Amino acid sequence: MPAGGAFVFGEALIDIAVSDGTVSEYCGGSPANVALGIARLGSRARFLTAIGADARGQRIAAHLADSGVELAPESFSAERTATATAILGVDGSATYEFDIAWNPVGDDAMQLWAHAAERPALLHTGSIAAFLAPGASVASDLLRAARSQNTMTTFDPNIRPALIGAPDAARERFELLIGAVDVIKMSDEDAEWLYPGVEPDRLARDLLDGGTELVAITLGGRGALLASAGGVLEVPAPQVAVADTIGAGDSFMAALAVALLARGSVEALGSAELERIGLYATRAAAITVTRPGADPPWQRELRPESEEALNGQSNSAGLNR
Repeated sequence: MPAGGAFVFGEALIDIAVSDGTVSEYCGGSPANVALGIARLGSRARFLTAIGADARGQRIAAHLADSGVELAPESFSAERTATATAILGVDGSATYEFDIAWNPVGDDAMQLWAHAAERPALLHTGSIAAFLAPGASVASDLLRAARSQNTMTTFDPNIRPALIGAPDAARERFELLIGAVDVIKMSDEDAEWLYPGVEPDRLARDLLDGGTELVAITLGGRGALLASAGGVLEVPAPQVAVADTIGAGDSFMAALAVALLARGSVEALGSAELERIGLYATRAAAITVTRPGADPPWQRELRPESEEALNGQSNSAGLNR
């Protein structure tokens, strides 16, 4: 695996989960969860965010450090740490209400990137960080800087309608970023919100035509669709007892990033490799949904499946090609 690992940019916050009158707090934020998942799966993860130097911010910093994430000191730039209140349904699904101001220090981000002693092999961003002004412009600048240096770039829109406004404006911004992104991961809910009525396989092909090398669309309990120039296929999701779905897509994204770091490139992915990578990522997500909050798996939890998935020994039964 390249020593450079991953550089992740985006929001970190506290998820406040409300279920049957019980209130629980967990560390979260989609990019933070991705950084956490990457580190737990054995790759280097450096993370820049904007949190407060308050109790919640310190809790997030400790949570990330416990899993080996390298949090940039410049991350303590916000007046207070953001929160997302997740209202959990009986099936474990979550709807969100946010208290966040996304205003990272853009000069810090670009300086960290430009003067890194060791160039990261992959840059990931997305979610609120890529859509909510003023910080969204920093995410765009980082993606373009990384792409100009041939660094692998990954992006998860992770749409939050309550924060980012009308679909037309969000779609315009999303499409402006496509040309700077090698890998797009999104949920079927994101896809439907951005492109109503467009089937996932059609949308995946359209995004490939726009210059993206790999598209992964998660399909909830059905698994995921992956597409590259080498093929389009679906991989199934393991059947598990669901505690909640918080962080499942982020765990999928983290595992996808780790698999691509291990490969060293996103180019020329064929159907067999798509299947192996997809199964690895869906297994990571399946572990996450079995426990409360955004709690991605550790490398040791995925090791047997990880070795099979990445070495081409996975079972392809049930795939819809």
